[in-house]
Amino acid sequence: MLIRESTVRAGGRQWFYRSAGSESGPPVLLLHGLPSHSHGWREAVPVLAERGLWVIAADWVGFGGSDKPDKSAFNYTPDAFIAALAAFVDALALERFSLVVQGFLGSAGIQYALREPRRIARLAVINAPIATSAKLPWNLRQLGLPLVGEMLTQNPLSVDQTLEGGGYTVISNGDLGAFRRPYSESGDAGRALMLTVRNLDLPRAMAEIEAGLTPWRQNGPVPTPFALALIWGLRDRYLGEAMAKSFVAAHPQVEFFPVAQAGHYPLEQDPAAVNQALVRFVAQPR
Repeated sequence: MLIRESTVRAGGRQWFYRSAGSESGPPVLLLHGLPSHSHGWREAVPVLAERGLWVIAADWVGFGGSDKPDKSAFNYTPDAFIAALAAFVDALALERFSLVVQGFLGSAGIQYALREPRRIARLAVINAPIATSAKLPWNLRQLGLPLVGEMLTQNPLSVDQTLEGGGYTVISNGDLGAFRRPYSESGDAGRALMLTVRNLDLPRAMAEIEAGLTPWRQNGPVPTPFALALIWGLRDRYLGEAMAKSFVAAHPQVEFFPVAQAGHYPLEQDPAAVNQALVRFVAQPR
């Protein structure tokens, strides 16, 4: 399966993305978490494309191969990421699509979906903050601290520690090197990560998400704005198993796909199980 690497200008900024499959197929957009980039979807992209989907794995502004603007031009708040995502979606002319989000920056993707429900066919959430109880773990929180964060985010090895700290498995040196590369090539990547962590404002984002997900709390065949699934590594050291199970219990219209042996980054720890869940939720006709 050929995976294409492309760029597009959207909202005055260049986005990098990987894609596969025919552009005539139903589109699915994959968005990474912190401190990752689109390399994290390397196993999922071909699997979904083989099911006839047009698969797009994008690097958020500030990450991977996308532009990393100065804070004077982009303030790295959730609203800034949501607006940037809206511009990217428009640039690719995605009228209606499935969205898959992961990790702490995934909350911005969820907020986008709740603000633009007519454009979303399905939303899959993979170990992203989904409740007001969500807190930034120390491995991430320290990256936004004054002075300390500035030093840590300029050390590419901090990426290794954050990625491996979210679970109980070792990530290969080759893949860690791929995740680390943007931070090794430019100090702008580290500054973007620091500003993102510093400005994430989880309490405000979680309040919006909890209120926006009210329709999924209804019992019975009550229409919801779009189909919603939770794919969750149960050994998540950053968000925990209890958050997912409590969320599912309170939202009976959410499909739940537990990944027993994975942590915060199940795409790294059990990609086969994640791909199976994505195929069942995103690729199957409904």
